[in-house]
Amino acid sequence: MYPERVFSGMRPTGRLHLGHYHGVLKNWIRLQSEYPCYFCVVDWHALTTHYETPEVIEQNVWDMLIDWLAAGIDPNQATLFIQSKVPEHAELALLIGMSTPLGWLERVPTYKEQIEKLKEKDLSTYGFLGYPVLMAADILLYRALHVPVGEDQVPHVEMTREIARRFNYLYGREAGFEEKALAAARKLGGKRSKLYLELRTAYQEQGDDEALEQARAMLSESQSLPLGDRERLFGYLEGARKLILVEPQALLTPASRMPGLDGQKMSKSYNNTIGLREDAESITKKVRTMPTDPARVRRTDPGDPEKCPVWQLHQVYSDDDTRDWVQKGCRSAGIGCLECKQPVIDGILREQQPMLERAQKYMDDPSLLRAIVADGCEKARKSAQEIMRDVREAMGLQYS
Repeated sequence: MYPERVFSGMRPTGRLHLGHYHGVLKNWIRLQSEYPCYFCVVDWHALTTHYETPEVIEQNVWDMLIDWLAAGIDPNQATLFIQSKVPEHAELALLIGMSTPLGWLERVPTYKEQIEKLKEKDLSTYGFLGYPVLMAADILLYRALHVPVGEDQVPHVEMTREIARRFNYLYGREAGFEEKALAAARKLGGKRSKLYLELRTAYQEQGDDEALEQARAMLSESQSLPLGDRERLFGYLEGARKLILVEPQALLTPASRMPGLDGQKMSKSYNNTIGLREDAESITKKVRTMPTDPARVRRTDPGDPEKCPVWQLHQVYSDDDTRDWVQKGCRSAGIGCLECKQPVIDGILREQQPMLERAQKYMDDPSLLRAIVADGCEKARKSAQEIMRDVREAMGLQYS
């Protein structure tokens, strides 16, 4: 019915590090060549936990956008925009929030976890409790079918599906719906209309999922049908209501293998990160001072790479020959720890070089970045306005 769009957002909490690159951005770079992608800086979400320090948000937004472009996000392939520049995000969040049960929000796994984790902040706010509704609006506003997330974020996508399903149930009802759906089916032409109704019967009476997919594919190919008729026919396939909001699917992102400088997951919380655009001198110093296998007190002591955080970085940055050299040299004390660290330093600097080059032009001329974002915001808002017309009409808010 709609293009298989991808939506993903990121909170502007400062400059990105290599964990973001390996855990999120490399996946976005792959997806942008496969689907229409909407990548959003969710600055309102930053306010749910940083409402007392809003002065840091603006610079974080621009820094993060440069990091995205530096990593390889292509504005000619993907739409890059800022959430607060598309006010329809707030409007849809308000409207779907009218029918979202309070109990759904209170049972979100991350709600109590974040309150416990961020004890120094007062999170007993309406904004923090309701952030899953805003997150749902972000996704639903673009009728995104795919949402790339890690396993810990799957419950948020499932809640978005529930919110969309409830909205369609409440507001997809239409006077004379079945008659209008049958009239729309006749517009498919004699044979196709008959096939559509047969497939609908096979799905509704026999639970034939293949019939459902075949019917959906046929409707997707019927580009000449008016949008309203296509919405009715998609809804009629599965019940007796129009499908106004699309139920998204979680697109599981492989877990990042990017370790931090101490062997734990790379995270600002652990103070163990290497920035996406950090200077070479700082990177070299950080890696050279990394802890190693505690058994290697002296240069002549043999070690065990499996007990050394540096080995985890070799898993990311070194080829098979280098890793074999590390295993043999460390266990025999044939190489020292500084020798072992050098290939990692070289690998990180090689990876970052094209990023630094891509970023430099936006740092030299910030107007280039502003133009990209302005175009992205305009494109995103145009799409959002189309969906909001359907939502307002369904809720009786489209006044003539």
